[in-house]
Amino acid sequence: MTTFRRKTMAGQAFDVFNIAFMLVLALLFLYPFWNLLMLSMTAPAYVDKLGLRMWAEGMNLATYKQLFASDVIYVAYKNTIIRTVLGAGLTVVVTMCAAYGLSRRDLPLRGVITLFMLFTIFFSGGLIPTFLNIRKLGLLGSMWSLILPTLANAWYIILARNFLMGFPKELEESALIDGANPVQTAFRIIFPLSAPIIAVIALWSGVAHWNAWFDAMIYLREKNDFVVQLLVQKIFQQDKIDPSSTGTYIQITPEVTNQSVKAATIIAAIVPIVIVYPFLQKYFAKGVMVGSLKG
Repeated sequence: MTTFRRKTMAGQAFDVFNIAFMLVLALLFLYPFWNLLMLSMTAPAYVDKLGLRMWAEGMNLATYKQLFASDVIYVAYKNTIIRTVLGAGLTVVVTMCAAYGLSRRDLPLRGVITLFMLFTIFFSGGLIPTFLNIRKLGLLGSMWSLILPTLANAWYIILARNFLMGFPKELEESALIDGANPVQTAFRIIFPLSAPIIAVIALWSGVAHWNAWFDAMIYLREKNDFVVQLLVQKIFQQDKIDPSSTGTYIQITPEVTNQSVKAATIIAAIVPIVIVYPFLQKYFAKGVMVGSLKG
């Protein structure tokens, strides 16, 4: 009995320590975002104040009013949503179709194709050949220049293939006996049962598209084509140019500062993806674990 009580007390002590440690760790992760939020609502007189920023001194929402008074933020949101939805959706379709083919053990040269795909994970053509290819295809300045190069991701395909290999053969055999062809089997039986891995691929691809800015900076030139993350990058650079020039994306007034505008733009860029993430999180762990362990 004494031993049992000692173990129980030790367990309780560990639980207390573990909870306290995780709370501290969570605060360390959350504080930078809280600091940005408070900075975006801080009055100009207090923006340069040193120390921990626990609240917004001289509460000021003029930064957000100035940010959303500009048409460029709405255009960037529209382009980013189109890119994210279209890019993630097409990536899921291409990934699942390729994974379904590779999951079939009777596929000719299945091992060679898989090794070729693995090779692309470690080695790529490089930035310049990719740019030349995009230009030759006539995609410069087009939304497709942001979607097509990342349409098929080797890691996603291999992860989905491993997941699909976990389905019993009898499932497909029964469908074939009932008269279904491989395409009908895939889209009516296999894919509807693959919600966890589809959610994982959609989440990863969607987050990647939402956060991407470098490819947009290379392939896009007009303001009407900008995505949110590229707009963030441009706003971070606008304090290096003349505020009266055409390169200014958000006008700086006496009520706002460059620092508060940057902070508000970052908050506006990350909030939508943070809101969507919890709805797919319940599938996330299951899809990753099963997809990584099978096969």
